[in-house]
Amino acid sequence: MIIRNTVSALLLIVIMGMSAQADTVVLNPNYPNRYVVVKGDTLWDISARFLRDPWKWPDVWQVNPQIANPNLIYPGDVISLIFRDGKPTLQVERGPAESNVVKLEPKVRVTTLEKPIPTLPTDAIEQFLLKAQVISPEESKKSGYIVSMEEERLIGGTGNKIYARHLKQDPGGRYEVVRMGKVYRNPGASKNDILGYEALHIADARVDAYGDPSTLTLLKASREALIGDRILPAKDEMTINYNFQPRAPDHQIQGKIIALFDAVSRVGQYQVVVLNRGLNDGLRPGHVLAIYHAGATVRDTVADKGSELTLPDSRSGVLMVFRVFDKVSYALIMTATRDIRLYDMVRNP
Repeated sequence: MIIRNTVSALLLIVIMGMSAQADTVVLNPNYPNRYVVVKGDTLWDISARFLRDPWKWPDVWQVNPQIANPNLIYPGDVISLIFRDGKPTLQVERGPAESNVVKLEPKVRVTTLEKPIPTLPTDAIEQFLLKAQVISPEESKKSGYIVSMEEERLIGGTGNKIYARHLKQDPGGRYEVVRMGKVYRNPGASKNDILGYEALHIADARVDAYGDPSTLTLLKASREALIGDRILPAKDEMTINYNFQPRAPDHQIQGKIIALFDAVSRVGQYQVVVLNRGLNDGLRPGHVLAIYHAGATVRDTVADKGSELTLPDSRSGVLMVFRVFDKVSYALIMTATRDIRLYDMVRNP
């Protein structure tokens, strides 16, 4: 019996076309002839070793018929650059069988399976995939809220009872307590023109009795609950998928970075930003956008003294969308050639 330690990943085997078309996939000038896959790799990093634009690998994927499942690669496998009909092609060569198999003898043996190679660094986005959410102004107005707590407490924690009004009955009786955080607006929009609210997870809750008010018990509180915190029906447990398929949007997207996490005005590679475009605009997880800094306005002091002109926008990086809501999205900055700033523009790469 043989157990193979697999790293399941959506590494797409890439053929780099060298035609004169505008969407030609171009090799990285410093590409290697071969690369050995190791634990800790991401699909983006591996592709970036060979491609100038790593998100383009799905557009030029070619199945390698020599491998039973081309979507599976293993630590120790070698990605080689070869030429077919004058065109460079990447193919996967299986590593030595001895490095990937374990012979079982008549005794108990524990074999740890490798984790799948993700598209993005998992530690950078995990918290935003687990509990983070954005709710609309309409959802906020219709949601239930904490009106009081047992024994007239001002704060509540795990095991405490709370009382809520306007609670929508949920068949499972499961809820979550959230607190309105950042307000997301378009740059320059009026105070009442709101795209959504950041909803910070406070605690899970179980309903004990419906009424006005309803009685609930707080479960797994991560922060202290306060009067006025909102109560929403709990969402079903979701399987977190770290393997996104990077691609450019199939239609034109133009938007702006409207919020930064863990920063005031500037961020860099592998930091999360919020965009003012979402599901309603056609954005989906995996979409890749280029980041541009608006050109400065300068005065012509040479030929036409006193006149002003605007310099061209300068490209400053690339980001990938990984979580999408109705009107906003969370994205991770994948590359940055300069500081990424609040209100920088994003559009098709």
